[in-house]
Amino acid sequence: MSSRPERVLFGAAYYHEYQPSPRLETDLDLMAAANFSVIRVGESVWTTWEPEDGVFDLEWLLPVLDGAHARGISVILGTPTYAAPPWLARKYPEIAGDVQTGISTPWGGRQEIDYTHPAFLFHAERVIRKIVARYADHPAVIGFQVDNEPGIMLFHNRGVFQRFVDDLRHTYGTVESLNEAWGLVYWSHKLSTWADLWTPDGNYQPQYDLAWRTFQAKLTTEFIAWQAGIVREYASEEQFVTTCIAYDRAGVDDSNLTKGLDITAGNPYYAMQDALAVPLTETAPQGWTTSGAWSLFQSGDRMYSSKQAPFLVTETNAGAIGGPAVNFPAYDGQWRQAAWAFIARGAELIEYWHWHTNHFGTETYWIGILPHDQQPGRVYSQLAELGAELAEAGDAVVGLRPDAQVGLVYSSRSKWGLAFQSTFPAEGATSVSGAGDMDERSYQRIFEAYYRGAFEAGVSARILHDDQLVSSSGGLDPATVVAELPVLLVPGLLIADDELLTWLRSYAEAGGHLVLGIRTGYGDEEGRARTEVKPALLADAAGVSYQEFSNLNHPLPVASAGDDLTVSAGSHGTRWVDCLVTDGATVLAEYDHPHFGRFPAVVTTQHGAGRITTVGTVPDQSLARDLVRWLVPEAAVEWGALPDSVTVSSATTSEGGRLHVVHNWSWDPQVVGTPVSMRDVLDPDRTQLEQLDLGPWDVRVLLEATAGPGR
Repeated sequence: MSSRPERVLFGAAYYHEYQPSPRLETDLDLMAAANFSVIRVGESVWTTWEPEDGVFDLEWLLPVLDGAHARGISVILGTPTYAAPPWLARKYPEIAGDVQTGISTPWGGRQEIDYTHPAFLFHAERVIRKIVARYADHPAVIGFQVDNEPGIMLFHNRGVFQRFVDDLRHTYGTVESLNEAWGLVYWSHKLSTWADLWTPDGNYQPQYDLAWRTFQAKLTTEFIAWQAGIVREYASEEQFVTTCIAYDRAGVDDSNLTKGLDITAGNPYYAMQDALAVPLTETAPQGWTTSGAWSLFQSGDRMYSSKQAPFLVTETNAGAIGGPAVNFPAYDGQWRQAAWAFIARGAELIEYWHWHTNHFGTETYWIGILPHDQQPGRVYSQLAELGAELAEAGDAVVGLRPDAQVGLVYSSRSKWGLAFQSTFPAEGATSVSGAGDMDERSYQRIFEAYYRGAFEAGVSARILHDDQLVSSSGGLDPATVVAELPVLLVPGLLIADDELLTWLRSYAEAGGHLVLGIRTGYGDEEGRARTEVKPALLADAAGVSYQEFSNLNHPLPVASAGDDLTVSAGSHGTRWVDCLVTDGATVLAEYDHPHFGRFPAVVTTQHGAGRITTVGTVPDQSLARDLVRWLVPEAAVEWGALPDSVTVSSATTSEGGRLHVVHNWSWDPQVVGTPVSMRDVLDPDRTQLEQLDLGPWDVRVLLEATAGPGR
């Protein structure tokens, strides 16, 4: 945005056109009473904007914008391109996205569209221009959301495939270069001409798949940038342009996707009720909805990482989300907890999906702020309390720079590489011989183990993308990163060129503590297994190498190998073992097993002014927590020993003050002493505190009293 908002924006997606009876004034009055400052409108109803080809109805939204503006509620206006109208599908059936070559996605859902097709782009541009030209000057409109959660599918359309071939031709120049880069001598796949390239449907070659997924993400990035460019022809400098990102989608490369946008926006959905308990004893699967209080912070840090800047939450849980068989609405207080977790990590908008619960359609039981009877109830009451808190907090909680004591390197290309050549089998599979046998979230599972370990150790993390460290525009200086992030965790970095691996080595030489997880340094930029000793270009510096590796059917017990690293009883390595062989490194932890016991689990050595630690397994939550506590021993010093259910997330304010968000993730009340005198941001009297009384599922927002007289 051109400037920081005066407060964290607060509201919901609002679809008056979905209401079964006219109630605009009632809805807007209820929003105003709940301290709404923004609504999102218009992105889901192309057929309402353009009921027939070339026939436009642009005035239906005006009463919504006028009514919102009259109440001081701003508007984010969406372009409706993710839900194509039936008349467009009827006239141009070829715009359907192919799930396999020649097999189109059936119509009847949403996002069935090949958004590279010229016929689609013509009609999309026309409706975008009509809508934005009509409402860009409306005083309620503060920004635009183009499309909605793009990148849901990989297009197998013939036209897309031909574009892919052209892209390869421009990248590699000749088929001979491609043959060499992809190793197509294997299984007699060498091309004699570009026309020999097969379609991706039956592809078994990992280098092909990596290029295909990279290209698909590029299409998404180009499509969103194209829409943003059209909107900017009409938008003022004060109006922002964004899209809402579902981060687990196959066609999304968020660090590149957001380059053409003014601000990052994301849609973090999460499991509620006991899934937010800390400590969390049950491990629920992660996916487009996450599970665990730790995952809220990871979602926030992923959104922050896209542009290394504050972000917007454009959708998140109002009620139970996930369909008619997933009904787990939040306990009292959990909406506040989740919202303040996102804000602590840099959110400047909290927007719920959505205002009222649909009475028809696919998402009839994706519960909104108002239930099916349309009467304000518990959800409305809870969120109105949050709205009042955000109004009270004002500008004290915008422009935050979240604390980070460790960095975590994220790699979209490694995620894609480990989706095709899965490190882990799918649940219940005994071998990996086809797509159905593979765990396509292999990369995320490795990455999440370290993020959760940091959370449970009370250590804040900053996520950095690999292409932010090293990029064509220059990247980051290793010594500068060391100064801000003295510990850098690098799990699962399968896809990495020489320049990136050399950068990691330089980070340790400059004084950083580099932590290497499994798969890191194994493949090159094409996903080919490297010929160097593993971890490639780092083994000599790390004082360790390996040749063998093994999956694990059962977790392996891990214990301390000395006094340096304290490993809690009951800790395990999971899923995988790199059979590490030390060459000067100190062994920190080892397995209790008649075979794997010969290989260390964790080793460390000095390198240059810093240190490299290598972890040869996927640590369970206990081992990961112990490892991060060893990496950042001073983490618990500021707040001292906290109750198990209490977490603190801290940030620097735009004015240089210190903000602390304190959560109690349990039913049991807790008492916590503050390290210094603090003021309660949510208390109109700004009472100074030296002790906190936290109720069940409670959260407090504090400014250090020494931060000055501001809010």
